[in-house]
Amino acid sequence: MGGTSVGSVLPDAEYLVLSSRLIPDLDGGYTIATLSRARLLAAAGVADGAGPLLLTFDPAEAASHAAHRATFARRGAIADSARMRNLFDEAVSASGGAAAWLRDAASTDRSRVVPEREYRVLRDTEDRPFAALPVIPGNPDWHLTDEPVLVYDETAQVVGGVVGFRGLYAAWLRHVTAASGEKPIVVICESRQLGELIADWDDPRVRIIHTIHTMHLEAPYTPDAAMNALWTRWFALADRFDAVAWPTRTQRDDVVARFGADANHVVIPNAAPAPEATAAEREPGLVVVLGRLAPGKRVDHSIRAFVRADVPGSRMEIWGGGAEHDALQALIDELGAGSRVMLAGHTDAPGRVLDRASAVVTSTAFEGQGLSILEALLHDVPVISYDVRYGPGDLLAAGGGILVPDADEVALADALRLVLTDSELYARLVAEAPVAASAWSAEHATEAFAVTVRDVLAAPPRR
Repeated sequence: MGGTSVGSVLPDAEYLVLSSRLIPDLDGGYTIATLSRARLLAAAGVADGAGPLLLTFDPAEAASHAAHRATFARRGAIADSARMRNLFDEAVSASGGAAAWLRDAASTDRSRVVPEREYRVLRDTEDRPFAALPVIPGNPDWHLTDEPVLVYDETAQVVGGVVGFRGLYAAWLRHVTAASGEKPIVVICESRQLGELIADWDDPRVRIIHTIHTMHLEAPYTPDAAMNALWTRWFALADRFDAVAWPTRTQRDDVVARFGADANHVVIPNAAPAPEATAAEREPGLVVVLGRLAPGKRVDHSIRAFVRADVPGSRMEIWGGGAEHDALQALIDELGAGSRVMLAGHTDAPGRVLDRASAVVTSTAFEGQGLSILEALLHDVPVISYDVRYGPGDLLAAGGGILVPDADEVALADALRLVLTDSELYARLVAEAPVAASAWSAEHATEAFAVTVRDVLAAPPRR
């Protein structure tokens, strides 16, 4: 594996980014933020600019993973497609059965294999089995099972197994890091599920920085609100990570106030790439919504507020896909707004949309950081947003938009009308946008990450 090049702002180490999956146009801001962090590390000199290893763990077919890599490479989302690897792609031997590293990890003790357990048998391109995953339907904690993952030899016989997904993932990570020698290994764990499975990784070379992408609270999303069992279990492990990286200072501070500082809680924002210069012309009155059409995004609030604002010549484009599409179209039809409000579908070029927009509106119930707000600011587009945790208040602290009380559609409409009709206010917000965005720049994010890496490498591992 390639380490960090001479002259990098990052300490010399092997850098690994772990993600449950990375699939184009899936998982919203999570995928965008994970790939953006990897690109920042590449720009900072990791592996001589090729970037960290991007390790994924989803058991799709190798052809699907190849297609994902090709799409990301075509879009410029990854620096080197060869650095994006998948556990199950590498678990296959060319001669049939499991790869040597997986066979070496498999126990020959068959006593724990439950005959009646249902298994998903994984096969190579020649239809030869190489592994079988236990099927545990209806259990959100399936990844924590100790039921063995079965391992096959080239004769299609089960030769043993590893203890659950924890044992499988650990075997691959040992294989991936075997060539690192004594060099430090910096693991950026982007997935809470993976974090639970590697929290006991006791290799003295390894430091784990666990990033957070989303809200840790349930409705009503106040700092003292309840958490679901998944987060409760994760917080019990948080002090085992060498650092926990929150995207906003507000969320970090809320967590420390509630749970204490036993874990090493830091702030590393998710950055968005600076836009390229464009000749696209701003379209007066164009209001844009960017994001998944999911219940938590409350796009219906934005639609009703836009119609209520009733600014002559204005129109709304809603970019994104999701389960709420039909319900939102029904709302548009019910309001008689079909000529002014359009569900535009997915875009893989949000920058081109934002170059045309006069304003961005967001009515989400909660955020992790709010990448669409940051992208709008980077394109000098004023933002009107509900003041919800976490992100909008942090991102707009230096201006560039208007915050209104959560779930107040009248206030949202009034603010939208003001932005679209008050030229003096509009000019001020446009001027503030790049200043607000600068606090979330790639340089700022890279330096925050570099400081964290230096600190965790200077301290003994927490496991």
